[in-house]
Amino acid sequence: MGDAETQKKKKKIIIDTDPGIDDAMAIFVALNSPEIEVIGLTTIYGNVYTTLATRNALHLLEVAERNDIPVAEGSHVTMMKVTKLRIASFVHGSDGLGNQNFPPPKGKAIDQSAAAFLVEKANQYPGEVTVVALGPLTNIALAIELDPAFPKKIGQIVILGGAFSVNGNVNPAAEANIFGDPEAADIVFTCGADILAVGINVTHQVILTEADRDKLQNSNGRFAQYLCKIIGFYFSYHEEAYCTKGVYLHDPAALLAAVNPSLFTYSEGVVRVQTCGIMRGLTIFDNTKKRYAEVTEWTNKPMVKVAVTVDAQAMVDLVMERLMNS
Repeated sequence: MGDAETQKKKKKIIIDTDPGIDDAMAIFVALNSPEIEVIGLTTIYGNVYTTLATRNALHLLEVAERNDIPVAEGSHVTMMKVTKLRIASFVHGSDGLGNQNFPPPKGKAIDQSAAAFLVEKANQYPGEVTVVALGPLTNIALAIELDPAFPKKIGQIVILGGAFSVNGNVNPAAEANIFGDPEAADIVFTCGADILAVGINVTHQVILTEADRDKLQNSNGRFAQYLCKIIGFYFSYHEEAYCTKGVYLHDPAALLAAVNPSLFTYSEGVVRVQTCGIMRGLTIFDNTKKRYAEVTEWTNKPMVKVAVTVDAQAMVDLVMERLMNS
């Protein structure tokens, strides 16, 4: 098969990201995955504010020597025009990358906003682009606002978000990415695109252990070596918050759902997001076959897929292999 044909077969992916230590891991795994072609990064607040997310995305591409990949800066505020108050600096460090204070990147973001970039790529390659959304869903909701046909033009949206039948991680009701912009999340979940949600009910099963970290440390992989520099902070947080000696691979799990969906099993149904009260950010999944008598906010909403099981070991092995052989 010629080079052009190989490129054609690769799945085109845009990663919407708030880097983030596990975002860095997901980005590196993506860049070292022969099945996909990363055609852009879009940035969003979450682990850090949007400005710093952009800086970190540019920095990670420089580390990977992939300055050919464009970075489009996303929204600084939620759909309700609120600046995000809760930034997860206690999880990832105040610079988002384990407080290593790396020098500023030389590259710059493109002039286009993240939403405009998403719309342009969906129009350029209709049905072929997968968005892997690793942060709050504001940019995706803005793309839908900008082009109401976006849900039909985008190939797939893989969402890292939600806590399906388990407690959240920001509070008992909500998972962090959904909590970051519940209004945006509800717009995206009900937009009619081909959506696959990977929640913390499955990502909490995908754990990188201290033994895995030692293996990364002892390998010659460039990405593995870089991640070992930044991952200590993430390990300390998990030990404190969860009394565990391993770290959850949330973002790499969502990325690998786009690369190799057979690592999960899924259930289909309607997802709605609670937007007010103490349950703000709660994801409610209706996957029953019951026909309700009344017309409600659930009636005639499009179905999405939600991951329910994961082959956790295969996933960790894949992450390790792609980081070590870099």
